[in-house]
Amino acid sequence: MAKKRQHLLPTKRRLVLIFFFVLLITISLISRLGYIQLVMGEELHEKAWEQWNRSIPTGSPRGEILDRNGELLVGSVTADSLIAIPQQIENPQLLSERLAAILDRDQEELFEKLTEDTEQVIVERILDKEDSRKVKALGDPGLKTTSETERYYPHGRLASQVLGFVGVDQGWAGIEYQYDEELKGQEGWLIFQADARQQELPHGVQQFVPPKDGQKLQTTLDSRIQYIMERELERAMVEYKPEGAMAVAMEPNTGEILGMASKPDYYPGEYKDFDESLRRITPINNTFEPGSTFKLVTLSAAIEEGKYNPDEAFYCPGHIEVSGAEIGCWTGDGHGAIDFTEVVYGSCNPGFVTLGQRLGTETLFDYIQGYGFGSRTGIDLPGETLGLLFGPDQVGPVELATTSFGQGISVTPIQQVVAVSAIANGGYINEPRIADKFLDEEGNVVKDKEVNTVRRAISEKTSQEVSEIMRGVVNEGSGQNAAIDGYEIAGKTGTAEKVGPEGGYVPGELIVSFVGFAPADDPEILIYVAVDTPTEGPAWGSQVAAPVFRNMMVDILDYLEVPPSKPGEIEEEVNYVEVPNLLNMEFEEAEEHIDQTALEVELIGDGETITDQIPEPGEQVPEQSSLILYLEATEDREEETVTVPDLRGRSMRETGEVLNMMGLELREEGSGIAVTQNPEKGTKVDKGTSVTVQFEPPDEFNEE
Repeated sequence: MAKKRQHLLPTKRRLVLIFFFVLLITISLISRLGYIQLVMGEELHEKAWEQWNRSIPTGSPRGEILDRNGELLVGSVTADSLIAIPQQIENPQLLSERLAAILDRDQEELFEKLTEDTEQVIVERILDKEDSRKVKALGDPGLKTTSETERYYPHGRLASQVLGFVGVDQGWAGIEYQYDEELKGQEGWLIFQADARQQELPHGVQQFVPPKDGQKLQTTLDSRIQYIMERELERAMVEYKPEGAMAVAMEPNTGEILGMASKPDYYPGEYKDFDESLRRITPINNTFEPGSTFKLVTLSAAIEEGKYNPDEAFYCPGHIEVSGAEIGCWTGDGHGAIDFTEVVYGSCNPGFVTLGQRLGTETLFDYIQGYGFGSRTGIDLPGETLGLLFGPDQVGPVELATTSFGQGISVTPIQQVVAVSAIANGGYINEPRIADKFLDEEGNVVKDKEVNTVRRAISEKTSQEVSEIMRGVVNEGSGQNAAIDGYEIAGKTGTAEKVGPEGGYVPGELIVSFVGFAPADDPEILIYVAVDTPTEGPAWGSQVAAPVFRNMMVDILDYLEVPPSKPGEIEEEVNYVEVPNLLNMEFEEAEEHIDQTALEVELIGDGETITDQIPEPGEQVPEQSSLILYLEATEDREEETVTVPDLRGRSMRETGEVLNMMGLELREEGSGIAVTQNPEKGTKVDKGTSVTVQFEPPDEFNEE
C-alpha cells in the first residue's frame, strides 16, 4: 500500500507540471494573440491591405489659367487613359492585336507593354471617347481605364510661349512650369482588391479617392491687348518678312505684364509638332545689342548728374574719334550743327558718346546697373537671362563710348521694358510679374501677389524731363511714325547691328525696335516692339518698329478707353510734311533723308537707285503717308522686263501710279480697293504689259 502511494505521488507531480506547462503555453499564446491583435493589429492590417489591394492613379484637374479679367486662357478637360495589369492578362498576343487595331499603334510595341514584369503599365494616355468605348468593350480584366486631364486652349496660339505647355506629368514651359506646384493639384486613386497572383477578386471592395483640383491662376495678361499685339506682329511678319518679331506691354506703375508675344509661335496643345526654338519666351530668353533705345539710360544719367544742357551747341561731322578709333554716326554724313535736344531727336551717336565721356565709366555703369541691366528682373517666368555688360577691367575709352549708345553690350527686352518703365513712372524699378492671384475651387483668393518696388533709379524730376524729351522724339524726331492724333506719345527708336553666333556683326542683319508709353504725362501702358532682320523695305526702327507700335497703341488706347489728350482736335488737326526729292539717289544715300521724315516707305524693285517716287518731290502730304520708291539697278535700266508688284489693298489711283511708274498698263475691273491681280505679284513681264486688277468697295474688302 505504501509502495502504491509512493508510485502515485510522482504521477500527480507530473500531471501538475504538465498542467502548468500547458497553462503557461496557453497564456503565452493568448498574450501573443492579444499583442498581435491590439498592438500590431493596425500595422499588420495595413500590410495586408497593401497585399490585397492595387491602386491606379487618376489625374487631378489642373488649375485654370485666366487673364486679368477672368477670361479663360487655359482650361482642362477629363479624358480616359489606358493602364494594363500584365499578370491579369490571359492572352497578351491576342489582346495586343486587338488594341493595335483600336489605337492605331504597333502591335509588337503593345505586346511588350502587356508582358512587362511589373504590376501595371501605362498603355495609352488620353484616349478619345470612341477609342475608350472600344477598349472597355473588350472586357479584358487586365485592362483598366482611369481619368486624366488634358489641357485645352480656347484662344489657340494666343500667348503660347508665355502660357507654356504640359507634358506627361507636369508643366514643361512658361507659366505651366513656373507655377506647376500650384496648378497641378493632388492625384486621386482607384483602389481594388486582388489575390496573390494579381487577379482581381470577384467580390472585392473597390474604392475611389477623388483627386483635388489645382488652384486657378489669374494672370496680369489682358487677352484683348495680347490679341492686338499678336495681330500686329503677324502683319509685320508678312509685310517686312523678318526672322522674327516680339512685343511686350507693361503697366509701368505696377510692373504688371499686360501682353507678351513673339512670332513665329506654336500651338501648345500639339507642342511636339513644332520646333523647340518656337517655344522660347523671346523677350526674356534672348539677348541682343539694344541700339538707340539704350540711349535713354545715358540721357537720364547725364540729366541726373547735370551733364546735359538741351540748348548747348554740338557739331556732328558724321563720326567721332576715341583713342584712335573712328566711331560713326548712323547718318554717314552727320547731323552738322545741332544742339543737344536735336542730338536726342536725331539719335546722334557722337552726341551720346560725348555725354558718356562726361559721365565717365564708373558713373555711367552705376546708372546702367541701377536700371537693372546685367541682372535678372525677377519676372516670374522660367529661363530669364542676364545679358552681358563689360566688366570694370574691360572698359576702356572705346568701350565707354560704344556703351553710351547701346553697342557692345547685350540686354534682354524685358530689361529694357523695366528700365523705360522707371522713366515713365517717376523713377522706380518695379519687378515685372505675370501672376496676379491664386484662387481655390470656390473662387476664394489663396495667395495674392503685390507690387514689388525694388529701388529708385532716377529722380522724379529727371524722369519727367526725359519723358518730355521722348515726347519730342515722337513729335519732331525719329519717332514721328509712332505719333497718334489726339494723344501725347513718348518714345524712342532703335536700330542695332546683329551679332552672329561666333561673334562679330552679321552684314545686313539688324534688329530694329521702338519703345514708348502713353499718355506721356500720365502713362497707363508701355509697349516695346522689336523686329529681327526685316528683309522687305527699309530696316530702321523709325520705319518698321514705330508703325507697328502705333498700330498696337491706337487700338489698345481705344480698348482701355483712355481719353485723348486733346479732345475735339483729333479730326481737325492734320500735320503735313513735304515729300523729299530722292530721285536718282542711291538707296543708302536716301536713308538719312527718309529717316527724318514722318512718312512710311514702301520699296518696289530690287535695284540700288531710286528712279521714281510717289508722291512727287515737294508735294505736301499728311504725316504717316506712304512714300513709294521704285528701285532699279543701273545695269537693268535698259532691260525690257519688270517684276509685277503687290497691288492688293491700293486705291485705283495709287495702283495706276505704281504701274505707270514701272512702265505697265492698268486694266481695272470694278471700283474701290484692289483685291486680286493678274499677273500675280513677283511675275516677270515685259514693259507695256497690261495688269488686270479687280477692285471692290472697302466694306467688302474688309469682310474678306
